[in-house]
Amino acid sequence: MGILGNIFDKVFHRKKAEAAPAPAQTAPTAPAATTSASSAPPTAPAPAAEPVDVGAVLEEMASMKADHGGNYKTSIVDLLKLLDLDSSLAARKELAGELGVHVAADGSAEQNIALHRAVMDSLAENGGVVPDSLRQ
Repeated sequence: MGILGNIFDKVFHRKKAEAAPAPAQTAPTAPAATTSASSAPPTAPAPAAEPVDVGAVLEEMASMKADHGGNYKTSIVDLLKLLDLDSSLAARKELAGELGVHVAADGSAEQNIALHRAVMDSLAENGGVVPDSLRQ
């Protein structure tokens, strides 16, 4: 899983949802039920049932940190640290590759700003409600 996927997992709380036990299913009793079930296509991860307020999620996470999340609202490094993810230059290079962000030199302020914007845009495109204050 890439860094962007890890960001989605943290913000959209996917790990908590996956950790919940699945409802018990009864075994099919008729051979026809087995045939139709086995011919079903594999399921893709379902989108969030309701939009996720990204600002509120990040604020809550920041309130639990000693440094209150640093400057996560504009800094990709602080955002990654807030999410307990690797914020190294190598990690940010990988994230830039995933998002197709190729602005200025790796690790430059310009690239870091573009990465933060791209992450917020991607969260918004995938079910997140991202306030304008996080998109600047």
